[in-house]
Amino acid sequence: MTARYAVAVARAVAVSVAATLALAACAVGPNYHRPVAPADGGYKEDQGWKPASPGVIPSDKPWWSIYDDPLLDSLERQVEVSNQTLKADEAAYRSAVAAIGVDRGTLFPSLSVTAGATRSGSASGVNQAITTSSGTTVTTGSGPNSHRTTYSAGAQASWSIDVWGRIRRLVESDVAKAQASAADVAAARLSAQVLLAQDYFQLRAADQQTQLYQTEIESFKTALTITQNQVKAGITTMADVYAARTQLESTQASAVNVQLTRAKFEHAIAVLIGKPPSELAIDPGSVSAIVPVVPAGVPSALLERRPDIAAAERSVASANALVGVAEAAWFPSLTLTGSYGFSSGMLPGLLRAKNALWSFGPSLAESVFNGGATLSQNREARANYDQAVATYRQTVLSAFQAVEDDLVTLRVLEQQAQLQDSAVKDARLSEQLTVNQYKSGIVAFSNVITVQTTRLVDEISLLSIQSQRWVASVDLISQLGGGWDAAQLDQADRGVPSQ
Repeated sequence: MTARYAVAVARAVAVSVAATLALAACAVGPNYHRPVAPADGGYKEDQGWKPASPGVIPSDKPWWSIYDDPLLDSLERQVEVSNQTLKADEAAYRSAVAAIGVDRGTLFPSLSVTAGATRSGSASGVNQAITTSSGTTVTTGSGPNSHRTTYSAGAQASWSIDVWGRIRRLVESDVAKAQASAADVAAARLSAQVLLAQDYFQLRAADQQTQLYQTEIESFKTALTITQNQVKAGITTMADVYAARTQLESTQASAVNVQLTRAKFEHAIAVLIGKPPSELAIDPGSVSAIVPVVPAGVPSALLERRPDIAAAERSVASANALVGVAEAAWFPSLTLTGSYGFSSGMLPGLLRAKNALWSFGPSLAESVFNGGATLSQNREARANYDQAVATYRQTVLSAFQAVEDDLVTLRVLEQQAQLQDSAVKDARLSEQLTVNQYKSGIVAFSNVITVQTTRLVDEISLLSIQSQRWVASVDLISQLGGGWDAAQLDQADRGVPSQ
């Protein structure tokens, strides 16, 4: 008997499954097509400009290798393992991947097993209804003050057939969300790396400025000593001494302020690599005056090279799938349920055929009226999709703008650096001639102070331009994606299960 019941259940399940799988092959809702994004044939600011120091990032090396700085390389590699913001983004990505498994699990039947023993009694001697763990109710009679123990064991199964593709669309949305999260991780990693490189180059600019100030301070100390000696010899007046002292003290004050700026950049670098500022000390140093500029390529390449654009596009795919989820709510849901178990008043022999109880059957559920909630949910899903498309297109436009801004910045700063370098050379010649004239008694000391101040300002301006060029060079690399490619979202190490 037990085998006969099992076969009957199996046949009923097979017939129901065969009937429903034919329907389950379809999924309501729109199939995803990548939205059209604004594109251009080339960058306006890249036309007719050949950088003085073009550079190409080696395919087998990280993007910062183009700067050939061992200390920078060491710091950048610590961002990957120590930056807490990046770790938080990676945890969010793992959560998004886990959500795929949660929703995908609902595509399959759920099965549970139970076992129990129930002790019951009645003082009146009326019939008792006992519900077993398999869901079957057994009515028994008993005398006054009698007791009865019922033993049961069984299994229950339930399967919500995804006839209209609601669950599959939900999984599709989860996969796209996980890919968007993976792109967010890449964007966060790139952002931290870029910020570190920019802070590093600005710290080096502060080092060079400090070195310049130290040289000037020694020179101004010598000038103060000369004027003091000239006062003693009766050649000049105390006015020159005060002027020389003022120049020296103001330069010393500026040098101290540069140390403040440098310390803040050092602290920022420490936090980016996941260390307390007290644990990082970067020795003074310098960088080359040659600033590499990577080729911008064509605008359409940004759609595959920037992680933020990829994340926005994957968000569109997720929103598109959720439209299908919302549309599936218009149709009835189909659930298959079944149970098979045993119930007996004695534990020995519980699993005999005469104690077997089973049930199986499909059920349909359809919402007849919910106050327009289903309609509103569909409208909400459509609006969210439209919002995601607009966000994606705006992200693309903003990316084009950022690249154009960096290109024009690098082009103009390169020209400005050449002009400023010439200005520094002329200022040095002017200073040298004026100092010689002062020593010959032709001009007053105030003339010397004027040309020295002008020359110092020009030197600092040149360092500032160089610093801006380094920062813009790094930013251009980041705006071009830093060597990232959207194909990485489909790689196995991204952890996103295939649909």
